[in-house]
Amino acid sequence: MYSRDHAIVSAAVGAAGVVVLPIPLPWWAAVGYAVVVDVAIDFDHFAVARVETGDWAALRRCLRNPKIVMFDQNEIFGPQDLWPLQRLLSHHLIGGVVVFGIWLVSEPLALFTAVVLYAHILGDLVWDNYLLETYREQHAMAAKSVSESDSDSG
Repeated sequence: MYSRDHAIVSAAVGAAGVVVLPIPLPWWAAVGYAVVVDVAIDFDHFAVARVETGDWAALRRCLRNPKIVMFDQNEIFGPQDLWPLQRLLSHHLIGGVVVFGIWLVSEPLALFTAVVLYAHILGDLVWDNYLLETYREQHAMAAKSVSESDSDSG
């Protein structure tokens, strides 16, 4: 999902969360917190892309042209820079650590954070299922590229 979509979902989840959970923040701060947490977890995409590609090209693209972060997120990563399973694994690892750390300070805020991150990951899964055919094509292109590279070197 794009950041703007995550922000909309997290604002709705945050608004619902303040109604049903005993969050130790004013409602407006809790909703803002939900949006920040939900959008900020996607910064892991840059680290995952760095591991996959060996460079920080995606981050450099954003720093050179910050408009793409808000208006053209398709231009941030190349088709083989970041795979859905890597992104989801990273979200789970980071989310678990963050929720546990917050739980040590405030159990209600940790529960709220867990609900917000659950909505984020659920949104990503729905989006990834919508794009499943695109991912199949990207995997086929990547496999073909590897196969051609292997046959050229062998």
